[in-house]
Amino acid sequence: MMKILVCIDDTDNLESRGTGDLATELAEELEKRGWGRSRFVTRHQLLVHPDVPYTSHNSSMCFEADIDSCFLQPLIDYAGEYLERESASGSDPGLCVTVLERLAEPEAMVAFGRSAKEVVLNKQMAYDLAAKLGVHLSEHGGTGQGVVGALAGVGLRMSGNDGRMKGWLNICTDNGLARVGEILAQSSLHGVRTMDGEVLGHEEVIAIADKPKAVLVDGGTYLMVSPVDNADGVRWRTTPRQQLKRF
Repeated sequence: MMKILVCIDDTDNLESRGTGDLATELAEELEKRGWGRSRFVTRHQLLVHPDVPYTSHNSSMCFEADIDSCFLQPLIDYAGEYLERESASGSDPGLCVTVLERLAEPEAMVAFGRSAKEVVLNKQMAYDLAAKLGVHLSEHGGTGQGVVGALAGVGLRMSGNDGRMKGWLNICTDNGLARVGEILAQSSLHGVRTMDGEVLGHEEVIAIADKPKAVLVDGGTYLMVSPVDNADGVRWRTTPRQQLKRF
């Protein structure tokens, strides 16, 4: 089995379903076909700038999977056909598939991802780096500008310190409260962590807001919390979505 990262970008418009939905369907199809096992999808925010063309929010979606090497090309072929069929009108979809064990210079991929959050990059830069590193990069409609975000999304996922998990955590609470141990028992999270980096113990009580999200930090998935001054003695609450944009 080999570990791969699959990332897509610029598949939607303001009226269509999001790129995250397409990434989820690709991950599910991979499993349905018996090609391997996929993991959670993460959203990676890229630079929003007048010189960067994008169709909705300029974020790419990435997932990890373990597959047998014989299914790598069928997956690439299927993903390309899927994007051409399912991407929204006016979008410029791009696809990146990276075999991690074959990646020549992982640090260069991570650096490209981080740069895409700060400066304007172009297709030629993306294709040049993909060729150098030996990863699959392809465009599947429109201008194909999405190849930049697709390559960048892989780099950001590889960094282990960027990305919000697609979807919401379903946490059962007692009047809106749950202990860390209870939260972890209901999920695949690595922990509950403060915005300052402290990993909380299992007995800490958290006030759970509506639709809590997990983020990727230090290679693990964490529920982020912030301090709260509560007369009932609750010290922590789930961090509001607006503050999670840093991830």
